[in-house]
Amino acid sequence: MALKIVFLGLVLFITPILCYKPVVLIHGVMTGSASMEMIKFRIEEQHPGTIVYNVNRFESWSSLETMWHQVLEIGMDIANISASHPEGINLIGYSQGGLIARGIVETFPNVSVSTFISLSSPQAGQYGAGFLHLVFPGLVKDTVYELFYSRVGQHTSVGNYWNDPYHQSLYETYSVYLPYINNHIKSAKSEDFKKNLLRLKRLVLIGGPDDNVITPWQSSQFGYYDANETIIEMKSQDIYMEDKIGLRTLDESGRLHVVTVPGVNHFSWHMNISIVDDYLLPYLD
Repeated sequence: MALKIVFLGLVLFITPILCYKPVVLIHGVMTGSASMEMIKFRIEEQHPGTIVYNVNRFESWSSLETMWHQVLEIGMDIANISASHPEGINLIGYSQGGLIARGIVETFPNVSVSTFISLSSPQAGQYGAGFLHLVFPGLVKDTVYELFYSRVGQHTSVGNYWNDPYHQSLYETYSVYLPYINNHIKSAKSEDFKKNLLRLKRLVLIGGPDDNVITPWQSSQFGYYDANETIIEMKSQDIYMEDKIGLRTLDESGRLHVVTVPGVNHFSWHMNISIVDDYLLPYLD
């Protein structure tokens, strides 16, 4: 009897260590929750008892609805999840889902995110034909700004984070999402955006040179083109140097993790067990 009590005590002590805080997954553009099921199953398999929420809103064509609409709708769902888990949650966003996830972190002070993992997401924007043709095969990278930088074009999620280095004045005039959550354009919410991001225990930025969709791939780590299409790495960008959203503070306090993985195509990040085991699980808590 005494041994049984000791065994049960050990189980109760060890189980919380094996379990992560609840994990919320947000899928990418033109896909849905089914595309994130492998990550869900692997987390549950490797750490039984962990609760994983796989967002099933804005799937397929509805993923092209405006970014703010998706942020607010999905954010309300995650706020309800967070309220049920006051100890905090982990948040993983893939591709466009990573930009939605960051918008939620910055916008919802009542969402308590411990670790946010951005998995191959265009955090500094997108300017590439590969990505564009996934959704709009008939459009041309060099001229699509004429559509995206208009009131009509801003009714699409992709238009909300299309960042053409050759037409920055139009980007600043028309883009309603990315320049604001990056505090490139100041707004009444700018201080809140930074304050809320700084509540994170850990921010993980994952990307790689063989992505072939996120363009430039360094955008997944807040690097981007200058006006001559030369890559400027994150630490040389104003968003970091001026600490516009808190990246430098997170970095200097050891809470920013930049992970570069070669040999991974964009469509493999969320389908590769090794990526989950080696680059997602170690950062969850």
